[in-house]
Amino acid sequence: MDRTLSAGLTAASAMAGGAHAVGLAEWLSRRAARVPRRPALTCDGITWTYGELAERIERMSAVLAARGAKAGVRVGYLGFNDPMFVVVLFATARLGAICVPLNFRLSGPELAFIIGDAGLHTVVVGEEHIAVIDAVRDTLGSLRFIHRTGGAPGWESADALMAGPLAVPDAVPVAADDVAVIMYTSGTTGHPKGAMLTHGNFWANDLNELLLWDMVSTDVTLNFAPMFHVGGLLCGTLTTLLVGGHLVLQRGFDAAAVMQAIEQYRVTVTFAVPAMLLFISQHPDFKQADLGSLRLVSVGGAPMPEPLLRLYNARGIPVHQGYGMTETASMITFLNPDRAVDKLGSSGTPPLLTEIRLVDDVGVPITEAGKPGEICVRGANVMKGYWNRPEATEACFTRDGWFRSGDVGYRDAEGFLYICDRLKDMVISGGENIYPAEVESVLYDHPDIAEVAVIGAPDERWGERVVAVVAPKPGKSITLEALQAFAESRLARYKLPRELRLVDALPRNPTGKVQKARLRDPGASS
Repeated sequence: MDRTLSAGLTAASAMAGGAHAVGLAEWLSRRAARVPRRPALTCDGITWTYGELAERIERMSAVLAARGAKAGVRVGYLGFNDPMFVVVLFATARLGAICVPLNFRLSGPELAFIIGDAGLHTVVVGEEHIAVIDAVRDTLGSLRFIHRTGGAPGWESADALMAGPLAVPDAVPVAADDVAVIMYTSGTTGHPKGAMLTHGNFWANDLNELLLWDMVSTDVTLNFAPMFHVGGLLCGTLTTLLVGGHLVLQRGFDAAAVMQAIEQYRVTVTFAVPAMLLFISQHPDFKQADLGSLRLVSVGGAPMPEPLLRLYNARGIPVHQGYGMTETASMITFLNPDRAVDKLGSSGTPPLLTEIRLVDDVGVPITEAGKPGEICVRGANVMKGYWNRPEATEACFTRDGWFRSGDVGYRDAEGFLYICDRLKDMVISGGENIYPAEVESVLYDHPDIAEVAVIGAPDERWGERVVAVVAPKPGKSITLEALQAFAESRLARYKLPRELRLVDALPRNPTGKVQKARLRDPGASS
């Protein structure tokens, strides 16, 4: 479903030097030509300069082209965070092809569905995930298989192929509306859908971040969030390379390793979901860790509990909440640093190239402060649509071009957005709408709670009742009566938990989001 990009993007593209400047491969090539000796990417203690990174991208594009990859063809990557992911992303873009990041936490059949749905031509796989693909390989048709390092029977080695004699093809010009990446959403029911993100979407997100975060060439960005997820790929990661900064990549999240890297590389920018910050704060090294180089910690993926935000603020660590989605190439709103205290709990206001509005249950725009409504988004960063899902694409856009997020929020008198919850997670008890995030934020203040999630459960009298699923801190115990007594001064009685379920830990997906479908039904997919 083609949609006209905003005038803001058109103007930004023109200023950047023409329609093709927005292409992922083009702007990285221009950056590498300007600063070939500057450090671009570090992983596992090895650093590639911009010149070295650009050469590896060109050579990988030659490998893919020799195997039939071309404009419009889909190339997948499955593996932990790795420099090869970056190389494959830009090499694919250089050919005008489409990169499809694959979630390494999925099972073989789940991956087979996405591979088939996307119609992958080639898949590049890290050594840790060879077995899961081999287990379903017979169902994948004529897919071409490339192993990250080689040595696996039936797999070609990317490193060996890139080291051989190659004829590097010319870069393929792309338009802003050409699809660059298909990112599959981690929906809570049914099969995932592939969001088609264009070169223009990435360019708009980079500009939004650059202007909001004052990204500069001296920034050092640490990325430990999985790059198959929009937060790990887009929140600071690509913008760092656009401005000529230094990207430090970790293969996965480890609280101790994160703190060590911040100190070693004097990291200035990073992205995390609240669960990651929670685990870092609970690590015994947190109090002594030197995190003073950080000037911006971007937080998204879930509401940030106020107690956790206050904890980081007390350490002088600038945690800035943002709100985004896969379908919006990440950023929808961002809370500027100078409002972090007086707008505690807000996700902020839209960046320069993005607009939001709230609508009621019949689609009428809401203008009054404090009234919840569905958040709708419009701008150059909004996806082109869902891959091979015209009906789903049509359903998620209004007739006048606004993307329907499915999230509920309200704005205060100054226009700052506050996220209430997902429409599907809302609990309706006795005709009253209850937003779990509001209840969770209160319960997180309880000194004996490590983690908490609120869900609804069927209730014969009220339709639904509020259920608190709690992971107590080690050695602590909690009762429903004590929990109600703790929260009753801050919540209306109908919002109080009527049932308590104790667990060792909350189930989370690879991006840190609580899998509420599994809490409601342990057999459900999420």
